Amino acid sequence: MIDYMRRHERSARELLAGRPAKEALAELLAYHDKQISWIQHERLAHLITMMFVCLFFLLAFGWTLVHFTVPYILLTALLLLLSAAYILHYYRLENGVQSWYALSNEIRARLLENA
Repeated sequence: MIDYMRRHERSARELLAGRPAKEALAELLAYHDKQISWIQHERLAHLITMMFVCLFFLLAFGWTLVHFTVPYILLTALLLLLSAAYILHYYRLENGVQSWYALSNEIRARLLENA
């Protein structure tokens, strides 16, 4: 997903660097806004998944403190790693969407300049 976001942003910035016509800018803005809505849906799905994984980690950690055995320790460690991976992925996804908002504003400003 992160690579997809980078490719889209790179292609949009390359198109902007070429000083496109007003019609091309309008098409780029519509396409980019559609991409933002898709990524927002993806971001929500990852947020919900991340929250549940972190919740399960906390539950497993509490259970491990009460019942200190090797399988529970391994489960807690696995959920900790998975939680860390989800938090990192969500952080990158969120920052990518924020940069896309700035790109959308840049396209809108360029479109207003050409009006």
